[in-house]
Amino acid sequence: MAEVVANIPTSPESTEVRCQEKTRGGLRYEVILGEPEVKTAPPKKQLSPKSSMSVQDIEEKLKAAEERRQQLESNKIAALSAKMVKIEEASRKKEEQTSQFIAATRDALEQKMELHTEKREAYITDLKTKLKDHIENVEKTRLTLEQQTDEVRSAIEEKLKSASQQRDDNIKKMLDRLKEHEEQVQKVRVQNTAKYQQLEATIQEKLGQAQTRKEQLEQEQKEKLRNYNNRPLEVKQSVESTVEVRKTEVAALVENKLTIAEQKREQEIKKKLEIAKKHNEHMVEVKQSIETTEENRKTEKVIKLETKLTAAEQKREQELQRKLEKIKENEKRAEAVRQNKANIIANKMAPSSG
Repeated sequence: MAEVVANIPTSPESTEVRCQEKTRGGLRYEVILGEPEVKTAPPKKQLSPKSSMSVQDIEEKLKAAEERRQQLESNKIAALSAKMVKIEEASRKKEEQTSQFIAATRDALEQKMELHTEKREAYITDLKTKLKDHIENVEKTRLTLEQQTDEVRSAIEEKLKSASQQRDDNIKKMLDRLKEHEEQVQKVRVQNTAKYQQLEATIQEKLGQAQTRKEQLEQEQKEKLRNYNNRPLEVKQSVESTVEVRKTEVAALVENKLTIAEQKREQEIKKKLEIAKKHNEHMVEVKQSIETTEENRKTEKVIKLETKLTAAEQKREQELQRKLEKIKENEKRAEAVRQNKANIIANKMAPSSG
């Protein structure tokens, strides 16, 4: 509450006007009237004691004094009323100025509020469009990632198919080679058996030749014995013993050679079978390792793609959450600004109404 006391003198030491502002825009005036001024009359000449005033003269003088007093009071009241009119006009002008200021302030605040609401709506629409574009971009990236995953999956499947086909072709080739090897082994075995039979036939032939030769020798010896009866019987026995020894030696050598050849042939067949078995085992291991590596690569690629998709989805949700929180904060701030402006307008309107 502001209190202003203004002393407005109408005449020296006569009237006092006090202006007191109780509230903003509201004024109260106190007018204190002073004692009526009495003009000092000029000193009268002393009358001679002979002259005496009559009652009529005294009444006329009192009447003139009363008229002067009334005239003075009327002048004071007129001056005071003129000053009051001026004060009322000043207060009216002040009220008009305050009302104009309040109206201008209200218009400015309304314009600012409209501008702020327009800006907020434009910002929200812009943010919504950005969010929509971001969601569309995320959806496009997701679709591209899905397309890439499908392409990678199809490429992996094609590679697996080609690898399996190539593996089957290699296995088929290896089986064909093994078959050819077995056929070759069979051919070698047949050839060895044929050679063995041929060798046995040659041995039998040689044995027959040896037998025939022995018989021939025996016949010759018999003939010699017949021709030479003088030779002793020991020569005949020695010849027979030598023939028997040679026969046994030849048979032992032939059997030894046959057993050695059979052992060598069996060793060669065992070696070739072991090599083929090792090759088959190696092919099976290679096949299993290729399958395991392909499965591991496929699972790793699928896991990586799934992790990338989940990370992108989480980032998109976080961005949306942040933007929604920003929108809520902006709306709260706008609401607080709106309430503050409404409170300011209400506070400014209250004194004028009071």
